[in-house]
Amino acid sequence: MASTDRHPRRHPDRYPRQAATTALAHALSAAEHGLAVIPLSRTKLPALRSPHRDDDPSAPPCHGECGRFGHGVYDASTDPSRIRALFAAAPWATGYGIACGLPPHHLIGVDLDTKSDTDSTSALRELALRHLFTIPPTIVVRTPSGGRHLWLTGPTDVVVPNSAGRLAPGIDIRGAGGYLVGPGSRTAHGVYTTAPGTGHLTPAPCPRGLLRLLLAPRRTAEAGEPGAASAPGGAHGRGLVQFVLAAHEGQRNTRLFWAACRAYENGIGETLTEALVRAAIGTGLTEREARSTIASAARMCRPPVA
Repeated sequence: MASTDRHPRRHPDRYPRQAATTALAHALSAAEHGLAVIPLSRTKLPALRSPHRDDDPSAPPCHGECGRFGHGVYDASTDPSRIRALFAAAPWATGYGIACGLPPHHLIGVDLDTKSDTDSTSALRELALRHLFTIPPTIVVRTPSGGRHLWLTGPTDVVVPNSAGRLAPGIDIRGAGGYLVGPGSRTAHGVYTTAPGTGHLTPAPCPRGLLRLLLAPRRTAEAGEPGAASAPGGAHGRGLVQFVLAAHEGQRNTRLFWAACRAYENGIGETLTEALVRAAIGTGLTEREARSTIASAARMCRPPVA
């Protein structure tokens, strides 16, 4: 992936060493509590570029088997020596990501986005009433935009997938293969903080009613349904393409990477690739840049084969 949008190392004066030192300290503290971490850039994306960015896109994805850094959440570790090495390789990092789905916590993140047209908090409350569950007291992290991340734990014998807007508009789920931005991370829009009164808590078990919703089979678009014929991947695919088309200079790679990740997490990555490439070219990226970015997203975000 091109570095102009994702990696700030070309402007070291804008990313003081103190930010990286603070991020490392927070990451090491999280690791002490059994949370596997990776360094993040101020764009909230993994700070280290993939070592396979110039490989053949059709090559089998590498999840770190090569032994090099740059595999996103697959680099995550609780080992202090490895964490220090990761941050040393990314001195521009200003935050850290916490890998979900890994032992001992098997973390599940419920991301309540305040930027959607629907009140995500009310939507979660309605789901709880309808499916007879209650969100227990747990760690809550506030995002710079006013959103909230609820930290829950899952059973050891299940794999909770990532999803975006599947439960309800504005509610994203971070599961296996995903990560949460850790509190204390500094991004382009501000700092992630622990909500008052929750910092002393431990992640609570995911309620059974909510867990059933998270594990329910995805409903795929069928012929005749709205959006099924108008865009690959249905309405969700169309929304991801529009998200890429709305990118301005300086955010084109970031938006494309994010959209491609969401596509692969939702099982429409392959079918949406060409549409995403066309959209990226329309914003000013070259075809090679677009395909390289999408290939990186596929390697980092494609759910592992069971």
